[in-house]
Amino acid sequence: MLNRILGRFLAVVVALSVIGTGVPVRAGDGLTLSPTLNAKLDVLYRSAYDKTIQRHALAQRDGTTYVSTGDIEAEWLRDASATVRPYIGLSRVDHDVRRTLRGVVARQAKYILLDPYANAFSSHYRVVERKFEVDSLLYPVWFAYDYYKQTGDRSILTPEVRRAFRKVLATMRNEQHHNQRSHYTHPQLANNGRGSAVKYTGMVWTGFRPSDDPARYHYNIPVNMFASVVMKDLTSLARDVWHDRAMARNAWGLSVEIQRGIEQYGTLTLQPFGRIYAYEVDGRGHANVMDDANIPSLLSIPYFGYLPKTNSLYLATRRFSLSERNPYFFKGKYAQGIGSPHTPHGYVWPLALCVQALTATDESEVDQVFGWIAVSDVGDHRLHESFNSEWPESFTRDDFAWPNALYAELVLTRRGQAYAER
Repeated sequence: MLNRILGRFLAVVVALSVIGTGVPVRAGDGLTLSPTLNAKLDVLYRSAYDKTIQRHALAQRDGTTYVSTGDIEAEWLRDASATVRPYIGLSRVDHDVRRTLRGVVARQAKYILLDPYANAFSSHYRVVERKFEVDSLLYPVWFAYDYYKQTGDRSILTPEVRRAFRKVLATMRNEQHHNQRSHYTHPQLANNGRGSAVKYTGMVWTGFRPSDDPARYHYNIPVNMFASVVMKDLTSLARDVWHDRAMARNAWGLSVEIQRGIEQYGTLTLQPFGRIYAYEVDGRGHANVMDDANIPSLLSIPYFGYLPKTNSLYLATRRFSLSERNPYFFKGKYAQGIGSPHTPHGYVWPLALCVQALTATDESEVDQVFGWIAVSDVGDHRLHESFNSEWPESFTRDDFAWPNALYAELVLTRRGQAYAER
């Protein structure tokens, strides 16, 4: 089925053009870059949008869709949701794409019911990695809600999906009271696998960051911001689709409690920026002041809808994230941007570059970021996990679906066919 998607792509483009929402093929429209860089951006876009779903989203015999992260043969819940998100608009007019996306939701529900503490699974429903990352539970809910809101298609919200999302909510409630209720351990965490000490804050405990690295302090602020937003989405699904008042009240209450915890425990004053958000806290007075390329990040706060990109506290935090006070901000001969402790020093992540463009309010900054994205293409017309800002030919991961999908979303957003703010 999916092999037909690319073959039907041009016909869909024509149909969309007739109704005024044509799929863009000029990624550099509105930019002031050289023709050479604009041409590279166009090729990158066609590769990212046309090929990502074909290479990575695979129909299964049980009617679900397995989404490989790329060169690692497994499905990460977070990566899979992000990889297919740019195709929601196309699914409104292409039944094959629509069936593919419905299959993604169905499979992720099965994964969550299998083990809500796992973050990666095989195509045969086996746990590949059991690193508890709250965002891995949130992304499937976020995607399902966005798909439903944009298409009006309730068929994805099956009884099994409802059970899975109820499991998400129950797991988050347990991890809100990690010390008292949780039995989760992992050998990479301190304190015999329990993690470093925390105090109750109303936020949800996470063992690992969105980068899959162990958390230093276990209340990750951008992840909890994302949780607050997604629990409001779950409230809407429970109330409007399933007519489950108890689930709606529980999700809304959790969202409010998380937000209170963020605003009470998640900020600090750092000169010359003023008041900013921390990356991680423990509720006991300790804070990790950094940002990481993986989403949710501090840089991405407006992208997932916690604050608008004109908010003063966000803007101060953004200035920090994109400065050398952030230990994972790197500046090289060919690019500058946010990296991660997950990859070598000096390596910038295209994920962070896309988010920087999506959250920018100055078109000259957007121009600059697109230039760095173009420079990162070493001839294979793919965005990689990270690249050396001094020598882009050196990069990590040959095939990584997520940054390519986010780049496609960035281009669609600039053409008014997707959105950067909710």
